Parts: sequence; C-alpha cells; structure tokens
Amino acid sequence: MHISIVVPLYNEEAVILYFHKRLAVVLNELPHDCDVWYVDDGSTDRTASLVRQIMEADSRAHLLELSRNFGHQVALTAGLDYADGDVVITMDGDGQHPPELLPQLLALYEEGYDLVLTQRHTDRDRTLLKRWVSHGFYWLINHLSQTYILPNSADFRLMSRDVVDGLRQVRERHRCLRGIVTWMGFPWTVLRFEEEPRIAGRPKYSWRKLLQLATDAIFSFSTAPLKLAIWIGLILLFLAALEVGWVLYLISTGRRGELPPGWASLILGVMAIGGMQLIILGLLGQYIGFIFQEVKKRPLYFLKRRPRRSARIEAGKPTEDDRD
Repeated sequence: MHISIVVPLYNEEAVILYFHKRLAVVLNELPHDCDVWYVDDGSTDRTASLVRQIMEADSRAHLLELSRNFGHQVALTAGLDYADGDVVITMDGDGQHPPELLPQLLALYEEGYDLVLTQRHTDRDRTLLKRWVSHGFYWLINHLSQTYILPNSADFRLMSRDVVDGLRQVRERHRCLRGIVTWMGFPWTVLRFEEEPRIAGRPKYSWRKLLQLATDAIFSFSTAPLKLAIWIGLILLFLAALEVGWVLYLISTGRRGELPPGWASLILGVMAIGGMQLIILGLLGQYIGFIFQEVKKRPLYFLKRRPRRSARIEAGKPTEDDRD
C-alpha cells in the first residue's frame, strides 16, 4: 500500500524542519511506501527553500508551489490533485496534528472505512469567544443543511483512493472540504485526539478567514437563508394585516381619536421593512455572486513551477489543465 501525506504550508519557516523530522520518524516505522506533498500557499518567508532542503535529504518529500496565496482549502485541493497514494492523509504542518496518530488512522482504514475524520478534544489556541462562535457555527450549519459537518473537526483526515478521486471531480470555488467529504457519502468514522500546541508562530486563520470559511459552508450546503427571507416577508405581511385590522376596528367603533398621529410609527415601519428588504437582497446577492464566480470556470490555483515528480494520470484523474 502506498500512502501520500498532503501538508499545506503558509509562512511556516519556523516549524517545517522540526515537523518533517517528527513526521519522518513515524513514516520510517510504517510498513508501507510513503511520500509527502508539501504545498506552499504563496509563502513570503523561506518556507519553500526549506522544503527544498528537506527534498535533498529525503526523496519522499515533494513540493508544490502555488503562484500566490489561494487559501487553505485550495492548497489542500492542489495537494490532493497530485497525491497518488492508495491512501491520502491531509494534515497541517504546525505540529497541532500529531504525526504519531497516523498508525491509528491506518488501523481504522483497514477496518473498512474509506474516510477517517479527526475531532479535537480541546482548542488550545482558541479564546472562549472563538469557541462559542465555533460551536454556534456547527449548530447552525447542521440545522440549516442536510449535510452533516462534524463539530470541532479538523482538516486532519485519511481518505481512500476512491474518496480522493471523487474529490478531484468537485471543482467548486467556494470550498469547505469538511462538508464535502461527508456529503460524498462514503463510510466514515471519527478518531478523537488531543490537539497539541503549535510548534512556533501564530495560527494563520484570522477572524476574516474563519468568517469566509463559515459563509462558504453555509451558502454552499444550504438554501435555508433564502427560505428565511420568505418567512421574514410572511411575518411582515402578517404584522401589517394585524395593523390594518386594528385601524379598521377603531374606525368602525367610533374611536378614531385613539389613533396616534402616525409619523413615528410610519418611519419605524419604513425603516424596518427597508432593512428587511436590504437583508433579503444581500442574501440573494450572495448566491448570485457564488453563481457568477462558478460560471467563469477559472482554475482554482496556479503553480509557480512544476513539481519534480508528476502524479500518475489514470482514467478519472484530472488532466494537467485541470490541475492548474
């Protein structure tokens, strides 16, 4: 069995040498052929040059250099396009995903699971606010969508060849791999693990990137926001009908004098309805924007240079044009 490891990197010069040394110890003990695909996602430090040093010392290491920073999910996709193992494992290179768990992932795969997800016990690098936001996101997406996304999951997972070949067919631009892999429907299980602290440096997922990932997941896997807009409109119509009924009741009973002058309530109503309309237009615009970006069919990424070794090109796998 051939095993491929995919590791996206962005400005990880402080950790990459130590990470590979630790990973190599685990790979040396596995009774399988292994290779490692490092994906440099447009780093501005010495990450790529350090990976080349690793390649000179370890023939199992390979480097994919993206032309710019395309984001974590696209970097993972690039690695999956080139990883040609019978089993592919994705993990981050900051040390929080322990390489020592690889034998446990493989053991679950040998039990018959095509997909082995991992779930963190704790979030060491997250503040209390980020934990609340994370829990709220998973609760929301799993109630809005028919696709289940494992709460507190990580992009540390094992995939069989069938799962990887299936992922290569999914070329949507707004990608949330945590949802796509479960949406595909292959048999999966979960390995819980204790997330370790970063070896060095700071987490690369800012609030803006986290928000982008969350919105991509919500709008990619659910049309519930559009249904919510319909319900908001129905509620406003119901409230308007109540107001009309109340006014007609006062007029019919000769209590017209109890009607307020109406300026404040009129302005309040106009602002409320106008705000709801803008929210609904924003939701529609978000979906239209997704459609606009998809129909252009631009490549997901570009490589700065070709890797030294190309992946096998078999039936059902992407062509060179698809990979770029």
